[in-house]
Amino acid sequence: MHERKALMAERADAFAVLPGGIGTLDETFEILTWRQLGLPDKPTSVVDVAGYWQPLRDLLDHLVAHGFTKSLVPRLLQIVPNVAELMRALAYTQPAGAPRSELL
Repeated sequence: MHERKALMAERADAFAVLPGGIGTLDETFEILTWRQLGLPDKPTSVVDVAGYWQPLRDLLDHLVAHGFTKSLVPRLLQIVPNVAELMRALAYTQPAGAPRSELL
């Protein structure tokens, strides 16, 4: 599992968390942990389709309220309501390591 996640992190330009189960949560928290440590520095978004991830958002707020972390949104994590908004957000995101001229 760790090898698969490492490969995913290496090959991805960004991470999008869609509605899912325990495996999705595992991958999400691993990526957030890596981002908090500075590895990798790639955009990470939760696609909160029909409020599916509201309990996760509440949990993240709970962690902040009790002083276990600084706010993850928007520092490490962007929350968008649907895939269309995700695509719009990613269109304006510079890939990690890309020279600015490639984006013009």
